[in-house]
Amino acid sequence: MLVSIRWLKEYVDIPADLPAEALAERLTLAGLEVGKIRYIGVPQQNVPGITVPPSDHLVWDRQKLLLGKIVEVKAHPDADRLVIAVVDYGGEALEECVTGAPNLFAYTGAGPLAPPLWTPFAMEGAEVWDGHSEKPARMILKGRKLRGVYNRAMVCSEKELGLSDDHEGIMLLDERTVAGYAPGTPLQDVLGDVLLDIDLTPNLARAWSIIGVAREVAALLGLPMHYPPTDVRMDGPAIAGRVDIDIRRPELNPRFTLALIEGITIAPSPLWMQLRLKLAGMRPINNIVDVTNYVMLETGQPLHAFDWDILCRRAAQSGAAHPTIITRLPDAGEELTLLDDSHHVLDAHNLLVADTAGSLSLAGVMGGLESEVQPDSRNILLEAANWNFINVRRTMQSRKLSSEAGLRFSRGVHPGQAEFGLRRAAELMRVLSGGIVARGIVDSYPLRPETVRVDLPVAEVRRITGMDLTPAEIAAILRGLQFEVDVTGDLLHVTVPDHRLDIGTGVIGQADLIEEITRIYGYDRIPTTVMDDLLPPQRDNPALRSEEWARDLLVAAGLNEIVCYRLTTPEREALLAPPGESVDLPENAYVTLANPISQDKTVMRRTLLAGLLDTAVANLRQTDRVRFFEIGSVYLPTPGDLLPQEPRRLGILLAGPREMAWWDLPARDGRFDFFDLKGVVETLLAGLHIEKAVYEPARHVSLFPGRTAALTIRKRPAGVLGELHPKVAAAFDLPDGLPILIAELDLEVILGAARAAHRVSPVPTQPAVYQDLALIVPEETPAASVDAVIREAGGDLLEDVRLFDVYRGAPVPTGHKSLAYALTFRAPDQTLTDKPVNKLRERIIKAVGQKLGATLRD
Repeated sequence: MLVSIRWLKEYVDIPADLPAEALAERLTLAGLEVGKIRYIGVPQQNVPGITVPPSDHLVWDRQKLLLGKIVEVKAHPDADRLVIAVVDYGGEALEECVTGAPNLFAYTGAGPLAPPLWTPFAMEGAEVWDGHSEKPARMILKGRKLRGVYNRAMVCSEKELGLSDDHEGIMLLDERTVAGYAPGTPLQDVLGDVLLDIDLTPNLARAWSIIGVAREVAALLGLPMHYPPTDVRMDGPAIAGRVDIDIRRPELNPRFTLALIEGITIAPSPLWMQLRLKLAGMRPINNIVDVTNYVMLETGQPLHAFDWDILCRRAAQSGAAHPTIITRLPDAGEELTLLDDSHHVLDAHNLLVADTAGSLSLAGVMGGLESEVQPDSRNILLEAANWNFINVRRTMQSRKLSSEAGLRFSRGVHPGQAEFGLRRAAELMRVLSGGIVARGIVDSYPLRPETVRVDLPVAEVRRITGMDLTPAEIAAILRGLQFEVDVTGDLLHVTVPDHRLDIGTGVIGQADLIEEITRIYGYDRIPTTVMDDLLPPQRDNPALRSEEWARDLLVAAGLNEIVCYRLTTPEREALLAPPGESVDLPENAYVTLANPISQDKTVMRRTLLAGLLDTAVANLRQTDRVRFFEIGSVYLPTPGDLLPQEPRRLGILLAGPREMAWWDLPARDGRFDFFDLKGVVETLLAGLHIEKAVYEPARHVSLFPGRTAALTIRKRPAGVLGELHPKVAAAFDLPDGLPILIAELDLEVILGAARAAHRVSPVPTQPAVYQDLALIVPEETPAASVDAVIREAGGDLLEDVRLFDVYRGAPVPTGHKSLAYALTFRAPDQTLTDKPVNKLRERIIKAVGQKLGATLRD
């Protein structure tokens, strides 16, 4: 949010010697981070200890850019499209400026102007922006003849001063802007400003206004607040009985207020208001609309103006005696066209402002097109209401709309602010439009929030912060933030103002108040102390410890960890099944969000695979090799239970070349395949000291048939691993033809089998005996089964078994394969000879023959 320091000074007397940079630093340290500072004509100041990026903005020369008073406008003797402005700039003589500003032509030949026109005045040598250049460009004023009249000065437009892109005419300043200034005053003093671009987080709803920031500044500087007047001159007929309010869902619309202003004249708003709106990033429209935007920026209370005559016609057409403003949910299929010409078929939760003839506006977000203020509007019905912030947020998301009003309502505006904003705006409309305000306001307030009160012990402040503040000091800080405080000994009774929706009750409220005290006192002033409190009991977290153990092993294996969104859509996870197939899911398979943050995040995930594949797609656009894993929960609803199961899963993905080329060594051929993925899993299980892991051929809807294995640990299913099905890879837009190796494992089973205490073997002191064994087995016999039988038959002397060759073809019979194993035998305390090793070999051959039908290959 852009905050003008000149505007802030209307509500708090900021010392003239306090640099804007120092104020920005104070606000940032107090939680209102100033992301950028924009300078309007004034120089940047260097403050010791504060670093601000240097600015190349235009600084208005205090000697050459001045406040000028146009006392007469004369016709140019040789040009119909030029005039001569006679300007008093505080010098010894008046200066004549040749200009083509169209907004001066009406004053030509009128003689001395009464009252005079005030405008920015640039003398020869001044640096300004080139008003005729399409691209931003600066220029230095130099004297020259313009159609025979020598001209050495200029009256300026907003574009030439860098205030906006408006170059349709020169700036004509109003009396409010120039009050107290004489001709020749440096323009810096009249219009110079500094804008603080504050990055407000959603919890800082109280600061989404100039007054909200002013409260913070007043508290930080220990200065009083000056609120704008809310007295309204009401001279018109009473509003009572002329309009009614019907709130049908008070939980969505706690308060609705109305005021009536009659006999207005639509016209441009004064320059001071237009300039403030422009500097805040808003476009001036007319005096009525500008007032609603100005008061919203000033107070944080959004408003809306209806054309009263249109509402009366609609009421008559519907057979009603007078307008009734209704707030309700839409009927099925109801439609609405908004101010931005967008047409919407409304959702069931989109709250409406309506009347007896139909819908008028989208509550809290944007007004409707039919009842908007027109150039010929004469009577205005002014609305200031309050809306449920969650419903406004849902409406903005579902309708894909954004507005300044919606921005504020979606963060929270207290119902108590409605009348304040209404009265402020009604009086400004009366003054700026010449209208008459009807006596009274219509105020429907069916759901009044309770006043929040918190008892705060001084001892709790000391315990949490370590600061030894007195009750009086604490009370002064809270009163500076507009809290009401009664002190009873060492106990403070605090009443929370209505604009502070972020302060809770009870213990939470105490913590909230302590945070307020600390940030205003200064986080940088908290003393460094030794903790003067009991340490909480230290408890082990085996689940987290074992999870970190697995992470370390996977990182050591060369993988990178990723964290994916837990939120997805059923349609996205449905892509994990090839076309023509489907994932077998139970009824109500997903945990569905009641208020999703976006259309692609509507349910909690059931699998890690979709997130892994989406991440692979993004990474493979930048590199041709990815190796990563994710550890996270999936969410499985259980019928009859309020909360879902949240088992932890481990996802692994490999894709691309097995090795990358080095500067002096080319990459070896080969991409990651199933056995690379299996090797990563084996490395993990070995590091966790897990034995009795079995890999068996399996089928999974997302994986390539014949290249998929199921992992079983101690007879418990522990997940699947394999190559991604090519049709699934295509559905996720993965590169065509690139093998994607992926696994989803049950981390609960894996970590449940991990053993921190495990058997270790001493360093061998005896030589090993190595033998090879080639066996012919049926094609369907898994190598893992052969490995298990060999190890069982080999006994304690068989140290290692390694499969080093698989062969199919002559002379191996059809339907069979040859598996060749390297066997390592070793005795712990003696040197083995061929005789005992051969006996073990024969026992192994006999065992595999009996159990698996294997024969020795010659």
